[in-house]
Amino acid sequence: MYKLLIVEDDAVIAGSIQQHMESWGYEAVCVEDFQGVLQTFVAQNPQLVLMDISLPFYNGYHWCDEIRKISKVPIIFISSASDNMNIVMAVNMGGDDFVAKPFDLNVLQAKIQALLRRTYDFAGDSALMEHKGMIFDTGKGLVTFANARTELTKNEMGILSTLLEQKGRIVTRDKLMEKLWESDSFIDDNTLTVNVARLRKKLEEIGIHDMIKTRKGIGYVVD
Repeated sequence: MYKLLIVEDDAVIAGSIQQHMESWGYEAVCVEDFQGVLQTFVAQNPQLVLMDISLPFYNGYHWCDEIRKISKVPIIFISSASDNMNIVMAVNMGGDDFVAKPFDLNVLQAKIQALLRRTYDFAGDSALMEHKGMIFDTGKGLVTFANARTELTKNEMGILSTLLEQKGRIVTRDKLMEKLWESDSFIDDNTLTVNVARLRKKLEEIGIHDMIKTRKGIGYVVD
């Protein structure tokens, strides 16, 4: 089941879209905090975003740009400002389609279905994990922080995802090695130490310092 994120401050319009899409088997979530759209996006990890242009605090172009820094998820702009300039702006900012208000919900649904089909029929699953401003795309192995990014190896991805899943709790070295063995990466204790060191170095290079802490004789923790 695909999840849609609706970024629309008109509660009536947002509710109508949500109800219609849910009746067709989609999961639809409406943004409530318009100062924290990116945080909601990361937390919900939707497969498509419906983005109004005129929003409180920051407009839809701003949020589209922020999302594009960490994700290629399809974005459909919905707006009453349907002049050519706004349509061109929406596309240039990374939008995939534009629907002018007022619109027929069945037309919107058809556009959503077509865009989801084009995007995901041959694509693998991806999930986003967030920690103190860092975004980790588990599908692509990319870590983004403050407009900088780094690409992780398979082992580094396994280590980081395991630590983030257990955030605030110590993960033993044995547990990490067991996790990596599940993905056919047969590593020993020394190799684990090297991989953790390389992961730390990559994170430091994009401005993330001291995120992974060592608990001597036990393992590692992210807090």
